[in-house]
Amino acid sequence: MPTRFLVLADTHLPKRAKRLPDAVLAALDSADGVVHAGDWVDEATLDLLESRSPRVIGVAGNNDGPGLHARLPEVARAEVEGVRLAVVHETGAATGRERRMDERFPDVDVLVFGHSHIPWDTTTPRGLRLLNPGSPTDRRRQPRCTYALLALDAGAASWELLAV
Repeated sequence: MPTRFLVLADTHLPKRAKRLPDAVLAALDSADGVVHAGDWVDEATLDLLESRSPRVIGVAGNNDGPGLHARLPEVARAEVEGVRLAVVHETGAATGRERRMDERFPDVDVLVFGHSHIPWDTTTPRGLRLLNPGSPTDRRRQPRCTYALLALDAGAASWELLAV
């Protein structure tokens, strides 16, 4: 049975939206956990996710204040269902991202990141899967706000990007 995570980044609450969209909250209730790649902005979002999910794997982002930085690491790591997962907020420019992340995370299978608000799904030459769910509250230059579902099972990862 796979372990399913709701994957979020760049929620920017309450600046970009007053609350998480209903579709995200519904996905939260059916997920086994949450991965959040930073820029929460308010601690209330972290509190909400922790109160409604059995597991939250998250990091602080560049827009997060001292309270969130005190509660969250800059890099989070977990092994789930035989998949080595890492989470960071920022990976730098898109150009050269795969090479840089291969060097920075040689012992990781899946790296979730945020910052750009732009969905991303690539695999590096080494086989590292790079995933960005975009933002459920601030679409930036995208047609829709987005979030994702990540299923981990027997050493494999599957990913579904969803529009709000």
